[in-house]
Order: sequence, then C-alpha cells, then structure tokens
Amino acid sequence: MPPYSQVKSLTTDYLIIGSGVAGLRAAIELGQHGTVMVATKDLPTESSTEYAQGGVAVALSDEDEIGIHFEDTIKAGDGLCNEESVRILVSEGPERIIELINWGAEFDKEGSKLAFTLEAAHSRRRVLHAHGDSTGREIERVLINKVSRMERVKKASFTMALDLIVEDGVCKGALLLKGKEVILCYSKATLLATGGAGQIYMRTTNPRVITGDGMAMAFRAGAYLKDMEFVQFHPTALYSKNVPAFLLSEAMRGEGAILRNINGEAFMKNYHSMGELAPRDIVSRAIISEMVRTQSAHVYLDLTHLDEDFVKRRFPTIYNTCLRFDFNITKQPIPVSPAAHFIMGGVETDVNGKTNIEGLFSAGEVACTGVHGANRLASNSLLEGLVYGFRAAREAIKYVEESEKFLFPKLISCEKPSEIDLEEVIKIKNDIKQTMWEKTGVIRCGESLSKAMEKIFPYYERFSKFFFTDPLIVELKNMVTVALIITLSALNRKNSVGAHYRTDFKEKLPSWQNHTRVIKKDGEAVVEYSGIK
Repeated sequence: MPPYSQVKSLTTDYLIIGSGVAGLRAAIELGQHGTVMVATKDLPTESSTEYAQGGVAVALSDEDEIGIHFEDTIKAGDGLCNEESVRILVSEGPERIIELINWGAEFDKEGSKLAFTLEAAHSRRRVLHAHGDSTGREIERVLINKVSRMERVKKASFTMALDLIVEDGVCKGALLLKGKEVILCYSKATLLATGGAGQIYMRTTNPRVITGDGMAMAFRAGAYLKDMEFVQFHPTALYSKNVPAFLLSEAMRGEGAILRNINGEAFMKNYHSMGELAPRDIVSRAIISEMVRTQSAHVYLDLTHLDEDFVKRRFPTIYNTCLRFDFNITKQPIPVSPAAHFIMGGVETDVNGKTNIEGLFSAGEVACTGVHGANRLASNSLLEGLVYGFRAAREAIKYVEESEKFLFPKLISCEKPSEIDLEEVIKIKNDIKQTMWEKTGVIRCGESLSKAMEKIFPYYERFSKFFFTDPLIVELKNMVTVALIITLSALNRKNSVGAHYRTDFKEKLPSWQNHTRVIKKDGEAVVEYSGIK
C-alpha cells in the first residue's frame, strides 16, 4: 500500500458517518450551511432505522402531555436518565415530527386524526406508526427524499470509515475505504451517526452492518464512552433454527398479545403488575426465567385471540415475514426469545452532541446524552435521532462558523496494513458473539463477566495495535473493542440497575447512581471515573 500522501484525499465542510435517522436529519440541517459528505458502509437505507417497526413516541395526542412523556421516560430509565436530555427530547420532539409530516411523512390515521398505539412502560397511547409496522422505513424515505434534493449533500455509499483523523486534540475528518481505495476525507466538523453494536451478540435484531464502528473509532481517537454496560435486549425476537432473530414489535403486546411459556401459561403478571407492558428489561428477564424454569429455548407470543383482519392490517410486515418462515401469527403462538437490540450507552456527549474531542460530534444510538438512562423507553430511539441529529448539526454549524481558518494535515502516516486469514476472522467473530451472548447477556455475574474478559482481551491485544483495510477485519477489530468495553463496564458496575442485572449484586447498592466512563489510556481500555452526571 502506498503512503497516505499518495492516497486520494478530499475536503468537505461537514462529514457525517452513518445514514440512519440521526445522520440524515443532521445532513438536512448541515446542507443549508456548507458542503456535506454522508459516508455509509452499505446502501444509505441499510441501518437500524429501516428496521424500526413499532413507531416513534411523541406527545401529540389529545390525552397526552409532554410532562407525562417526560415522567415515563425517567421511570423507564430506572433513575439514571439525564433530566435535561429527557426534557429536550420530549419538548422538541413534537416539532420534529410535525416537520416530518410537512415534508410528506404518512403516519397512520383513524379518520382524520393521527393514530397512536400503546407500548411497554408508556402510560398513554403516544406511539405513532406508519403502514402498520414500517415506521422507520417511512421516516427514512422522507429524510432521504429531502436530502436527495440538496445539491451540497453528497452520499458515499459502500464507503467504510476506518478511523478518525485527530491532530493536536482536534478531529479533522476520517480515513475512509471505498472498494480498495483509501480516502483521506478532511472536514471542518465530523458527526458520528453509526448506530449501535448489536452484531457483537449471537442473537440480535440489528442488521449485519451494526458492528459498533463509531464507538470503536471514537474510543481509539480518545473520546469518552459512557454507560456501555447498559444493553437493551428486545424481549420478543422470532426463535427458530436457521431463521434470523426477526423483531416482533413491542406494539404487538400493546395491542393485546400475550406471552405464554411452553406449557401455554401466561406468566407476566407473576413478574410485574403491568404484565406484558412492563419495561423491556423486566420482560426479557421474565422470559429467561420462564425458559430456565420450563427447560425451554423459547416462550410464545400469542395473538390468536385477536381479530385476524386487525392483526394483518396492523402488522402487515411482521405477518408476511413470519409467513415466509411458515409461521402464521393469526393462527398459532409464535416462538420468541430475547435478542440484543439497543445500547443505551455510547460516545459521551453533551445535550448538543459535543464530545470531548474538538470538532467531533455524535448523535443517535452511537451517542450517549443520558436520555435513556439505564433502560430505553420503547419507541424513543427514532425521536432521539431526529431531535439530537438536529441539535448536533446546529452545534457543528456554530463550531465551524466560530472557528478560525482550518488547517488540514498535509500528511498522515500509519503502518502498512496487516492481514489475517478470512476464515479465521469468521471463526473469531462467532467466538466473540457467542461469548457476549452467554457471559455478558441478559443476566450477568462477576464470574461470567470475568470469563468473558479472559476470552475477549487476547483478541483485543491482537487486533487493537494494528491497522487493517479489509472491511471484514476492520469490523472484527471494532466488535472486539466494543465487546471489551461493554464487559469491562459491566464488571465495574457492582449493582443491578435497569438493563444491567447481576445475580451477585441483585439490588441497587450505594453507588448505583454513578455512571461509568471508559477511556483509552496507554492503549488499554480503562474505567477512569464513575461519578459523572
């Protein structure tokens, strides 16, 4: 490989890495103030946004109030939400949704009014949906259409970010890979919007591209990662051999679906007064408990008592997808079990998307503003992407406008790319995914987490010190990094809060209100501080 001085370079005012709801909403704002490059390692539509079925939560119905949405979010977050972040989310959310509607978003209606459904831990019907169960896809459609009409926004598909370019503590862009071509993309401000890291688990609802890239890159660059131990497992993902862990929306339980064990017994009332509508962490643990008690690999989600036409009309994507796998959700209970779904932690930011690295901003699932606390309230994620994608863009604009002349590096140096056999890459990926699922999953303990560290740390040592340009190996490097940080954070939190449950520390012990922060120190991941707000 030639030295970087001979590699293609380009400059842009703003670089966005990721094309989900947060990245696209940011692009719309940034495109009005400068040139924008949106880099995404697959098609622009391939993100967690597209697969978001249930809906988007917003206080717009006649029976709802912003204050009630605030309280529901705080309660679901189990005491660890940043109240300012939540207040911004719920108060600015309606404006962002109305804006979407004005841009052509077609949410479902009942007569002339918007239709709202109920999901777990919500005290009001406030979840908007589109085409029954394709809300994310509808929001994405509108945002992509809007972006495509903006001349100063350029999309770089099948372009993977390898690492951030940081000089003297300032982020000045990123190293990109398109095909076999390495590109130095210099930017005045860089926004991470790469989503989560569900693919580090054996069972996940996330698409294959969600491998923790943004979190790993940020960590390598010196950014803080916060509350990474809080991983939300969706309670109801389809369970069947040789079938993907297809998400069965929370809205199904909101519309009356019942969870039953393999003996046909409804069990959720035994675990929580809200039954099927308890917070996700409680439902997931209840399902695991029933699976252990009945020595089963799954439980059932039962909609057979609901009107068949209603189910087909309300959940057309889920109905048709399940039918392809020979499951008719109107005729038979569907086998389900939990799957990794969402990370509440991420790159630490303020309420405007600023990280501790100058010139680097972050929004969406990759970021941690504290809005979700220890457990995300259902359907707050799309709203977060809209609200904080907008806010991060506004802050990036302010940063660029107030900064002095930008001086980009003339030469970036790095070692020659390393190589590894691809068969071994696949083997290690599966080893990491299995380890995380078994040792750092829904239910944890010090012993299991220590065993996970013993397995993951040698891989981290092996991959973290080298530079790679093969996308599969880069993904593995990122997965190993994020897996290590999640496990390290989980080991450090010696109490049970929200989605983090340890059998050896079952209660909220005295340090429960602290937050974890992981930084890179002498090449290692270190929990530096656990008293931040």
